[in-house]
Amino acid sequence: MIVSWNTTNACNMYCDHCYRDAGAKAEDELSTSQAKTLLEQIAKAGFKIMIFSGGEPLIRPDIVELVAYATSLGLRPVFGTNGTLITLDMARRLKEAGAMGMGISLDSLDIEKHNQFRKYPGAWEGAVQGMRNCREVGLPFQIHTTVMDWNQHELEDITDFAVSEGAVAHHFFFLVPTGRAVSIEEESLRAEEYENVLTRIMKKQQTVDIELKPTCAPQFMRIAKQMGLNLRFGRGCLAGTSYCIISPKGQVQPCAYLNIPLGDVRETPFDEIWKNNPVLKELRTLDYKGGCGTCEYKKICGGCRARAAFYENGDYMAEEPWCLYQGRKGVK
Repeated sequence: MIVSWNTTNACNMYCDHCYRDAGAKAEDELSTSQAKTLLEQIAKAGFKIMIFSGGEPLIRPDIVELVAYATSLGLRPVFGTNGTLITLDMARRLKEAGAMGMGISLDSLDIEKHNQFRKYPGAWEGAVQGMRNCREVGLPFQIHTTVMDWNQHELEDITDFAVSEGAVAHHFFFLVPTGRAVSIEEESLRAEEYENVLTRIMKKQQTVDIELKPTCAPQFMRIAKQMGLNLRFGRGCLAGTSYCIISPKGQVQPCAYLNIPLGDVRETPFDEIWKNNPVLKELRTLDYKGGCGTCEYKKICGGCRARAAFYENGDYMAEEPWCLYQGRKGVK
């Protein structure tokens, strides 16, 4: 099971697609002691993979201390970061504290395009240097790419770059209109492009040794099965079933893009929210509507619950709108 904690709303960038609308630190973010209590509750709930994200998590002055504490609880600390703050010293300190991997954002091999998307001069150069600093100290890293209409043509090339830099994986994040991403919704892929890109990624997986994984595009599980690929993943959409996210202020929601408040960890222990919340219980039924409800791949895909909610007036159990597969509707 995987949990992601947005450690802070503070960020040194102002990316177009940020679901958290990050930039300035939020008032009343979890303190170090509150964060340690949260980590204890996460471990108690049975989670194993602990994602430290943001904002930019490396802005938190206590981040190395929190990684060490998570490690002491038996959690596997990993990161989602823009990479620009991973100095050689920081990479070494994180590795010594028990960090198991760094997910570093890189959205294009065109330096100007990446920097413009991230609204930060030097974003590309900083991210790549961060990767190389990780590699030098033996801290595993992977590349994270947000898939847009303007960069979809270079995804395989970014994978090749990931291989050449020594990354252990390349993960592709498909846009869900949340936070600032609402303003660029028209740049996201639609059904046919979505299907084609996922198919390309799975074909590319057959040619490289590193792991390729689409995120917020659960149909990749169906495509992989149709292609005869044996992936290690059990399911596409994990929202509320084996994944959730926690905001800088301690608000729990089913996933980063499904902005439904489930409870405040300062008022109710996280493990109790995870076990008892009615929204999470409904998501776990897999009782979806429309084509997703009758699809033969329902258990391994699930459709993107956040995208369903955005396009269906908040109905997170509705049919996923960007799925091209027709077998689910009885048409072979």
